[in-house]
Amino acid sequence: YDECMQPEQWLERWRTGQIGFHQSTVHPLLQRWWPRLALPHDARVYVPLCGRSLDMAWLAARGHAVVGSELSPVAIRDFYAGLGLQPGRSETDGFVRHAAGPYEILEGDALALDAAVLGAVAAAYDRAALVALRPGMRVAHAATMARLLPRGARMLLVACEYPQELKDGPPFSVEAREVR
Repeated sequence: YDECMQPEQWLERWRTGQIGFHQSTVHPLLQRWWPRLALPHDARVYVPLCGRSLDMAWLAARGHAVVGSELSPVAIRDFYAGLGLQPGRSETDGFVRHAAGPYEILEGDALALDAAVLGAVAAAYDRAALVALRPGMRVAHAATMARLLPRGARMLLVACEYPQELKDGPPFSVEAREVR
């Protein structure tokens, strides 16, 4: 965590409502590009660093079971409250699993997540995880995603590319060659 926001800083941003990164609508790139993944409607989808993203409800409305990972209990509480759901809670291998309807959110450090805790997934949607991390942390994130996703899994990644010296991020610029 040396090169990115410390976990306590992230939790404090949620506690104090400093969440300018949160979008109040479904991401238009998700709506545009998700159908191209051609997943079965009942595919289980992983959303890393999910916050309280409305994108998860959009995915569920298409028949997907959605599992996210999030450090902030405030984000998780707000997500379920926004949908009028009261999730059940259970602890599993250092994570708190919140589940209701087609949603599960694993509360804890996403980089410590393993496939046994996550469960089987067919795809991932990364709108805010990779771009939230400084370059030194992206390798750990990519390794985690490789560990969690089965061979052949599909993924939609939303990233941005701009002259990094214009803004210190997040979101951080992630060039196409780095993604490849």
